[in-house]
Amino acid sequence: MKREKMTGTEIEESIKATDGWTLEGDSLFKRFEFQNFAESLAFVNRVGEIAEAADHHPDITFGWGYAELRTTTHDRGGITDVDFGLVGKIDQLSK
Repeated sequence: MKREKMTGTEIEESIKATDGWTLEGDSLFKRFEFQNFAESLAFVNRVGEIAEAADHHPDITFGWGYAELRTTTHDRGGITDVDFGLVGKIDQLSK
């Protein structure tokens, strides 16, 4: 992966291929819904494993019945192909 900051047009095209992610500022964002806290925690732990393997870590907020994820490439000042790679792997968890 190039880790180059993407243009607005590149982001708009790439986000169409995601499963419900949106653009919020310089981050990709998605909220996941679950039946209870245990399911939220289990999902967050699986995301953590993916993030560690990719060496790219999203910001995560979670609680009873939900998890919210935001990803950006901080050292590039915006969204890169690495963010979309991570999003694709996370989307596979929820299928």
